[in-house]
Amino acid sequence: MSGQVWRLTRGTDLVGEIDIDEADFPWLAGTFRPGPGYPAVAPWFAETLALLEAEEYEERFDEAYDRIAEALTLASPDGPVAEFLLHIDGDRAWFRWSDEPFGDD
Repeated sequence: MSGQVWRLTRGTDLVGEIDIDEADFPWLAGTFRPGPGYPAVAPWFAETLALLEAEEYEERFDEAYDRIAEALTLASPDGPVAEFLLHIDGDRAWFRWSDEPFGDD
């Protein structure tokens, strides 16, 4: 998967692109290149990263991340994926994805 470019969109707006340079199943990672739609959603990613470090992680992370999952679409070179868990920190992004919705377990 190294060398692939994945796209993050919000409706028709490009939020950014991820140039994959690492694969450690089930995670992929790469350089994040923000698009014009990124400034509007950047605080969402900052909040989820902060919650990963916080003690109330389990209580608030899902609620905060739902906003990302509901508003954004992640697409591989083959097309949109059904579900994803994406983190963005500066010019780095890492994520896992599935062609099927994640289970509740």
